Amino acid sequence: MSSFPNKVGRAVEAEEGVWPIRRRRILDWLVNETRGERFIDNILVEMCGKLLSAGVPVARATLHFRVNHPQWIGARILWKEGLTEAKIDTFAYGVENTPEFLNSPINAIHQGAEELRKRLEGAADGDLDSFYQELHDDGLTEYIAWPVEHTFGKRHVVTFSTRRPGGFASEHVDFLRDLLPALTLVSEIRLKNIMARTLLQTYVGPHASEQILSGVTTRGSGATVGAAIMICDLRDFTAISDLWPRDDVIHLLNDYFDAMSDPIERHGGEILKFMGDGLLAIFPLAKETACLDLLQAIREGQASMAELNEEHLRTGREPLRYGVGVHVGDVMYGNIGSRRRLDFTVIGPAVNVASRLESLTKEVKRPVLLSRAFVEMAGCAKDMDGLGTFPLRGLGEPVDVFAFPER
Repeated sequence: MSSFPNKVGRAVEAEEGVWPIRRRRILDWLVNETRGERFIDNILVEMCGKLLSAGVPVARATLHFRVNHPQWIGARILWKEGLTEAKIDTFAYGVENTPEFLNSPINAIHQGAEELRKRLEGAADGDLDSFYQELHDDGLTEYIAWPVEHTFGKRHVVTFSTRRPGGFASEHVDFLRDLLPALTLVSEIRLKNIMARTLLQTYVGPHASEQILSGVTTRGSGATVGAAIMICDLRDFTAISDLWPRDDVIHLLNDYFDAMSDPIERHGGEILKFMGDGLLAIFPLAKETACLDLLQAIREGQASMAELNEEHLRTGREPLRYGVGVHVGDVMYGNIGSRRRLDFTVIGPAVNVASRLESLTKEVKRPVLLSRAFVEMAGCAKDMDGLGTFPLRGLGEPVDVFAFPER
């Protein structure tokens, strides 16, 4: 058994299985003094600095997390001695099936290993696989990986490496192993925060997610904002979904939404929802270029749809058709729904006008229709075709309608 000093300085025997083996200042810091730090990468950098100050010769450390993200299966946070900021790398779905990952120490931990230690010092050429060889070539002498066990069996990984001749001493390993429970708690809190933010951004958009996280969660809460509104809908989707195989329909929808959505987000718009084969997006007028940004997003979306349709024609499928309605005005932006199920969205007469303009595209056979209010605010009337005045279902006053010029 090892011993450590208690509060009054007497040696106290550490019982088997009792944590920590030894009370250390860095543990107090992890548990009590990191609550003001939001990001785990910053905590890793500071922790490694404190390890060096405490005499633990850490030269490299990583945290590997499985994440709930629509694009990435995981992320690695990497610190090396001398860095003041950690490097963060993300990994796309499918990497878990590559030989590099399957043969990696990270996979070994995910498969159930409780500890993985590799001496690198003195290895002959050809004795190490490519991963360990890279560490060896960087002058590292030993590598250790441990699981970081989060709630419900979610297993992540922490690793430490050293340049110390002979690798880590036993007291260094005990020191590092003693950090694991505290690092587990600290990292789970940060990872859960990131996951909550990521999931909200994925399903309701970046601005709405920030509103929700800041406490706008009661029914009816929200604000009136001025916005340029865009509603887009795919044509003949019912027929397509009846005739095409299910997986092909899903693939088609994803391609269509990529083509229309990427330019919206790139130019500062916020997609509030996907509605079957349609989407609703706004460009808040707090940004002076909101209307021009929306126009540019539509143009780039049309170009992407043209490329997608060329691919459809090459594969013997009919090109996709769509309709876009655009208007501008004040909208109520906030929580609407039942007591237990809310939707963060926009409502108001301006949204209704955009919706009716989108429906009107079917009648006038032009894919993009814009209201006079929008084109005047955007200053683009001279660049558009005026189609005349149209009554819109459910609206009192007819609306002057414009369209993108035909090519």
